Amino acid sequence: MSIRSQTHANIEHIVQDGASRDGTLDILAELAAPGMMLESTDDGGIYDGINRGIARATGDVIGLMHSDDLFAAPDVLARVATTMTDDAVDGVYGDLVYVSAADPARVIRYWKSGTYHPDHLRRGWMPPHPTLYLRREVFDRWGGYDTDFRIAADYEAMLRWLVKGQIRLAYIPEVMVRMRVGGESNRSIGRILKKSREDYRAMRRHGVGGVATLLSKNFNKIGQFIRKDDAKG
Repeated sequence: MSIRSQTHANIEHIVQDGASRDGTLDILAELAAPGMMLESTDDGGIYDGINRGIARATGDVIGLMHSDDLFAAPDVLARVATTMTDDAVDGVYGDLVYVSAADPARVIRYWKSGTYHPDHLRRGWMPPHPTLYLRREVFDRWGGYDTDFRIAADYEAMLRWLVKGQIRLAYIPEVMVRMRVGGESNRSIGRILKKSREDYRAMRRHGVGGVATLLSKNFNKIGQFIRKDDAKG
């Protein structure tokens, strides 16, 4: 589902483009809707672009939607907004499915994240980044994405927010995002190895383990390829 299909009315739609020259801007012009705020400029990579978009946002709660991802249902943002009315909650996340790039209805991998507990970090646990929504105060106090990490800045940031910031997360036990396969971190063996090195560096930086945690993080992905009946959500 596109952002325009969401039932929640109070949405600030920030679009951050890295000076695309592949026709992306033409597509955005065709799909432009009232309230969409586009900036297209050269940046230092994906995470620098994300930081720029966050800096432009004025909302109380901030989440990301990458260009190839889709909301799983029209009420995803409404569920997020309802959950975030609890002042004891700093952020919210849910489940995610990886889908075929050619056919978003075909589920390839189902990431059922489960409820967060600090002990899970040493087993390589992390919330699915595309489903994560955080209060602006989290970014203001604990920082955005460290651009020294070229592939795993999202993992490093989540560890920082959870370990150093000790933020409080709520879990929505539903599929929130359908993510097309073929992302930046897994498009080649070389990228996978580079991501593993960066993951390890993030783990050591935040004291959540080492090689055993890295192996567990990657091993846990195997179960995600087992189809679940509720992956259609």
